[in-house]
Amino acid sequence: MLDKAKQLYQLQKQAKKIQKELKNTEIEVANSDKTISVVYNGEQKLVDLVIDDSWLSPDKKSELVREILKLASEANSRASALAADEMKGVMKDMGMKIPGF
Repeated sequence: MLDKAKQLYQLQKQAKKIQKELKNTEIEVANSDKTISVVYNGEQKLVDLVIDDSWLSPDKKSELVREILKLASEANSRASALAADEMKGVMKDMGMKIPGF
């Protein structure tokens, strides 16, 4: 029983460390001509959005919105995959088998 508690404590400690690392990890995704980019952190939070002035006209609004949504979705997916991979490593190191990890 004590062994399980110790293992759980270590898992909790590693998870907190990974959360801190993920918060400081940035994933940037840009469109093909690098005029729009979004940056997410490993916690899947949007931390920056850069838009070139060439996009800032009323006639480009709908295209701009589509580009931002596409890039944000890609960056969020990458951040999610990164977080899952990090946690999968912790679970494996601890010898735990949890469905979905």
